[in-house]
Amino acid sequence: MNPTDKIYIAGHRGLVGSALMRNLQAKGYSNLLTRTHAELDLANQTAVESFMAQEKPDYLFLAAAKVGGILANNEYPAEFIRDNLAIQTNLIHAAYKNNVKRLLFLGSSCIYPKLCPQPMKEEYLLTGPLEATNRPYALAKIAGVEMCWSYNRQYGTQYLAVMPTNLYGPGDNYHPENSHVIPALIRKFHEAKQNNAPSVTVWGTGTPRREFLYSEDMADACVFLMNLADEKYQTLLGSDEAETGEFMPPLVNIGVGEDLTIAELAEAVKGVVGFQGGIEFDTSKPDGTPRKLMDVGRLETLGWKASIGLKTGLGAAYSEFLGSARA
Repeated sequence: MNPTDKIYIAGHRGLVGSALMRNLQAKGYSNLLTRTHAELDLANQTAVESFMAQEKPDYLFLAAAKVGGILANNEYPAEFIRDNLAIQTNLIHAAYKNNVKRLLFLGSSCIYPKLCPQPMKEEYLLTGPLEATNRPYALAKIAGVEMCWSYNRQYGTQYLAVMPTNLYGPGDNYHPENSHVIPALIRKFHEAKQNNAPSVTVWGTGTPRREFLYSEDMADACVFLMNLADEKYQTLLGSDEAETGEFMPPLVNIGVGEDLTIAELAEAVKGVVGFQGGIEFDTSKPDGTPRKLMDVGRLETLGWKASIGLKTGLGAAYSEFLGSARA
């Protein structure tokens, strides 16, 4: 990508999109294209096609999505599959019609099977049943990967999907019911500290293992991939078993390559927040997938590795939470 190329960041105000914006701006990209939901409904096919035909971006980061934690996925399964299918279908097809050079589709590690071998390699996609609580969202994201793959095969496009592990960082959603685990824990421990509560209750048994990536690292990996030289980038665009005998989707995992239990995470957040009470586990609540650890060998072989450790990232996330709470 050249500094003056027109780069569209779909979903620029979310956790992922805002991190991409900051990374691109810091690297000197000056022609960034954005639209808020009020300005452009990405689920509206006519609106998306009109916008893309008018603007004709050179590159597209597809970070727009309906996202949420276990509770939100359980409560709104129809919206999670419907909205995500509509958003990505409209943008991927419009990108093809308007000759976008490269498209980067942001997915999620929940696309891998519930009982996937660990660490999870890209080729483990579609090898087993999904975790039930987020199956609608996961299926939508799998369809996005397949759509990128199909357009690459049929039309010679250069569409790549990336699967970040669990993300946290600036611009996260701290909603008491619809947030992911780190922002939910930050809010819980902060409020417990304010109220001098004796303990904080954490969902589940505390035994599932999770991997967490700071959103600024994720954005840096995405921009790194989008800037790969053609000879390297094109090796990532998928190999179809019908032609080559090898199943390799156009997919790159983005993570840190190490994990910890939810109980260990709760202790880490408790320490960063400075809460002095205890931690209790509500075992009546769902645990979700037992373990989700990314195999990041494909990305590290290309020359990128995460640089922000969990303790540093949690401290920065809590500072940002405090700032937003005061605002």
